[in-house]
Amino acid sequence: MNLEITEANLRNPGHARALVHLLDAYASGLTGGGVGLSDYAKAHLPEALAARSTARVVLAFIEAEPAGLIIAFEGFSTFQCRPLLNIHDVVVAETFRGQGLAKKLLAKIEEVAIRTGCCKLTLEVLAANTVAQAAYRSFGFTGYELDPALGKAQFWEKKLLPA
Repeated sequence: MNLEITEANLRNPGHARALVHLLDAYASGLTGGGVGLSDYAKAHLPEALAARSTARVVLAFIEAEPAGLIIAFEGFSTFQCRPLLNIHDVVVAETFRGQGLAKKLLAKIEEVAIRTGCCKLTLEVLAANTVAQAAYRSFGFTGYELDPALGKAQFWEKKLLPA
């Protein structure tokens, strides 16, 4: 198996196509919301991400076929006074699941985080997505809490613009 995991250059047409292909497939699935990317997102996402200096994208190719993706954004830990890297999307193409690719992608994004001085990696995961939770736990992620008496942190949202 010829595996390549690389930091994406989204100005590279092959990397841009892989990003859109993988993210559209993920968005179309149950854990991605069941609705693929809009035509607008497909046309503009690589350029929009490339324009954001805090965006980090890692791509995996198996035999030159897009196999996996992580999109992360740099944030900042006020308590540590250091950057952090928030993993926004983790995608493994259906045909490549169950081969440990998620852990390899996570290792690469961790390498990026360490190189850029980040104090931690963060991510969100759906409560019912036990497969992803198992992968994240095996890589060292845990639920976030400051004090067990106050419970684990929850991820909330307030939508501002129509979809």
